[in-house]
Parts: sequence; C-alpha cells; structure tokens
Amino acid sequence: MEASQRRGGNPLRRVLTGIGSFLGICVAGVLGYRVAGWEVMDAVYMVIISIFGVGYGEVQPVDTAELRTFTMGLIVAGYGAAIYAVGGFVQLVTEGEINRALGARRMTRDIDKLKNHTILCGYGRVGRILAVDLAKNGVDLVVVDRDREKILLAESHGHLTVSGDAASESVLRDAGIMEAEHLAAVLPSDAANVFITLTALGLNRSVLVTARAEDPASESKLRRSGASNVVLPAAIGAQRIANLITRPTAADFLTRRSGLRGDLSDELAQIGLQVEELLLPAGGPLTGRPVGAIEVGGNHGFLIVGLRRADGEVLANPDDDEVLADGDTVIVLGHKNDLPELRRRYELTRETYYRGVRVS
Repeated sequence: MEASQRRGGNPLRRVLTGIGSFLGICVAGVLGYRVAGWEVMDAVYMVIISIFGVGYGEVQPVDTAELRTFTMGLIVAGYGAAIYAVGGFVQLVTEGEINRALGARRMTRDIDKLKNHTILCGYGRVGRILAVDLAKNGVDLVVVDRDREKILLAESHGHLTVSGDAASESVLRDAGIMEAEHLAAVLPSDAANVFITLTALGLNRSVLVTARAEDPASESKLRRSGASNVVLPAAIGAQRIANLITRPTAADFLTRRSGLRGDLSDELAQIGLQVEELLLPAGGPLTGRPVGAIEVGGNHGFLIVGLRRADGEVLANPDDDEVLADGDTVIVLGHKNDLPELRRRYELTRETYYRGVRVS
C-alpha cells in the first residue's frame, strides 16, 4: 500500500480533492455566467450541460470571445476534476481501502469496549507464542506493532491490533491503555521495552507491566522504570538446558509427562523449593522399604512426585506403599536446604549424566 501511495498519492485524498475541485469549478462557472448577466437557473443549467457534455443548446447566446473562452475553460477544468476524482475512487476500490477503513473502524469500536484487557507490544516469535497462550486462557488481547506485516499476521490470527510505535502515547491510547490491566513489552530491544514501560505507566499507573529483557543488566533498568515483572528468555532457556543435562528425568517428568510447556523448576525456585533426582544404591537403607518412608523420615517435609524404576519405567505420584528397589530413582520435591540432609540420611546420590546417559 505504501508503494502505491508514493506512486499515485493517497486514493482517499484524491477522491476528496477531486470532488472539492469539481464543486469549486461548478460554483466558479455559475458565478462567471452571473457576471455575464445570466439568471441563476440559466447559469446553473449551462454549467451542468457544459461539464457533462449533454449537448443541449445554450439558453443564452454565447457570442463573445470572452464567454466562449470561459465556457471552454469550464469544460476542460470540469472534466479534469471529474476524471481525477473517478481515478482516485477506482484506486480506492482496487486497493481495498474501503474495506480496510471499515475494518479499522470496527476494530476501534471493539477495542473501546474492552475492560481489564492485556496489551501485547511486539508480535515477533515471543509475542506470537504469548498471544496463543493468552488466547487459550480467554484473555482479551490487543496487539501493538509498528511492522505492517506483523499486524496483518496478528489480524489473520484473530487478534485486535493497533499499528504504530508502542512507545507512543497516542498508540497506547488507541490500544486502550487507560482500561488495560496488563501490558507485555516483548520487543527484542531492551531500550524499546524501557520506553514502553515508562510511557504506559505515565498514562496508567495501575497497569501491570511485564517486560522482556535480553541483557541481564537491563533487568534493574526495567524494574526502576516500573515493570512489575521482568523475564529473561535467554536465562530461562539456559536454565532449561542445564536441567536437561543435570536432571533429565525430573525435567522430562515436569514437562512432557505433566503436560507443562514451561520449566516448573524455575517457578519452584522462587519459593525456595527444588526438584532433585536421587538414586538408591545397592543395599541402601531404603531398599525394600515403601516410598512413604522417605516422606515420614523427613517429617513430611519432602514429597515424592515421581519414581523411575531401574528398568526405565516411570511412575507419576507413586503410592506410599510402593516398594523401593536397588537402582530406583526417586524424584523428590523439597526445600533446597533440606535436600542435602535427605541424601546423607538415606545414603542417596544425585545422578550424573554424560551426553544424556546416566553414569552414576
């Protein structure tokens, strides 16, 4: 659309300019004939039959050079304005401007109706994944992005959209910032996310801002800007990879087997809990004893969330009377400061992996 506007101008502006010019020429024509001494109706009639080329005879004689020159100029100017307006209308229709204008007006009305919704700033890879999850949970969502292609993609996915720079007050107002409950700034630029946070909170102090940061050093800047939550995708990804290397059974259990897409261990760490994989040695104190013995021995301070048998079978949430055997691995949830004591008491060892294969 931008390229076509550079070539032929804005089509809607062409239509309006053409119509305005046409009406101006008609008024000038009537005034010109009035100056020549014609009656108003005769002047209007002459202007209409001249511009539209009807071909009827003149109601008054056009017998002077000045009047004939004026009439010829009126015909040329009138035709030119009409052609200019019609050309703009054709361009308007062919480019779908009418449909887009109606769609934009309808989308604006829908956004104005929203209350306590979420504004998603940025529809890149992170933004698209986030939008899917929010939509699945029934969250009202408005996508803001300055990239026209991303806006069209968001619209094709059924989201309400606002095209423009999310750091602009007018754009955020169009997205309903005054009525929004959450704002997610997930652009790949930390500086842009800082500006968005400042602008959003400047307009609505009660909005909760969750911001993305690529550089860990940007976290403090975003929090000082007022962001309620700061997420570092690179750090989360690195932690996830580390868990797959150091605790692959627990990571697999907490993600694929439990149906969770995120890394639950990161969230557990926020409240001081940790998931640990502990291997029962041959002839250890827990061999032949039930799973519940671990929980009882720890004054119920531990929770067995999974058990992997020596043959590879994995049991989710095993019964308390499930008997433990040599080579079994228990997946324990407990306070991170208490887990070393549990390992020491029952002579358990943390499993070690090399290239995805257990070596201890």
